[in-house]
Amino acid sequence: MSLLINDECIACDACREECPNEAIEEGDPFYVIDPDRCTECVGYYDEPSCVGVCPVDAIIPDPDNVESVEELKYKYEQFQEGE
Repeated sequence: MSLLINDECIACDACREECPNEAIEEGDPFYVIDPDRCTECVGYYDEPSCVGVCPVDAIIPDPDNVESVEELKYKYEQFQEGE
């Protein structure tokens, strides 16, 4: 499942630098995660790196973009082939 940033975001920019897929962008009024690029760090880390650096716990699972671990691994592999 992709992650999303809720309205508790304080736009501190900590999460954007952590994302290995460059899935996080500055939005208005808070940051947003592109569900097509978010792999929850599968293939990179054991846990989503953005969640760990968010000082206000604004990053949560996106109920509208549920994906299995296998789907996230496939998405990760597609990014690797594109590099």
